[in-house]
Amino acid sequence: MMLKVVIADDEALIRTGLRIIVDSEPDLSVVGEAADGAEVVPVVRAQRPDVVLMDVRMPRVDGIQATRQLVALDDPPKVLVVTTFENDDYVYDALRAGASGFLLKRTKPDDLVRAVRVVAAGDALLFPAAIRALAATRSRSTEVPGIGRLTGREGDVLRLMARGLSNGEIAAELVVSQETIKTHVGNVLAKLDARDRTQAVIAAYESGFVSPG
Repeated sequence: MMLKVVIADDEALIRTGLRIIVDSEPDLSVVGEAADGAEVVPVVRAQRPDVVLMDVRMPRVDGIQATRQLVALDDPPKVLVVTTFENDDYVYDALRAGASGFLLKRTKPDDLVRAVRVVAAGDALLFPAAIRALAATRSRSTEVPGIGRLTGREGDVLRLMARGLSNGEIAAELVVSQETIKTHVGNVLAKLDARDRTQAVIAAYESGFVSPG
């Protein structure tokens, strides 16, 4: 199945480079570009991509606001932030807004196309150390009602998710089957009203359920 990609970046050179990388893959195709966050929603509505590669710093509408607008659509694409600096409040705010992960602009082409496939498949591209460092600078008193409804085992799973463990690794850690972990992860996402693992982990940090330290 061909995965459709839209690129949003105010630098033409970056857009061209990303297009070349994405279009070189037999299962990926760039179906549209936007030079500013204000242009993203119309392009997405017209092209209905699977993934949007989103710059966060753009002149009129930044990637954070554009991400919020995209995730509010009836059938939203996955958003993958492409940024220059990983320790950037813009990145954290874009993840909070609904992005499924982020990549640095110096990322190797093979890693970039792998990331597109990962988020298109519904998985989050989670970098625990970077998210932990960003979360450490934020208040940890945000109320997340669903946190109180987690069972003890679901809480264990969320803590391991925050460490960046995959379902298989969590299953090995807790000595249960992967199917059991998939069920727990689904319950965690539902109770926290989280779109994916990244959103769940951010909620865990901001509520103080998991400490960045």
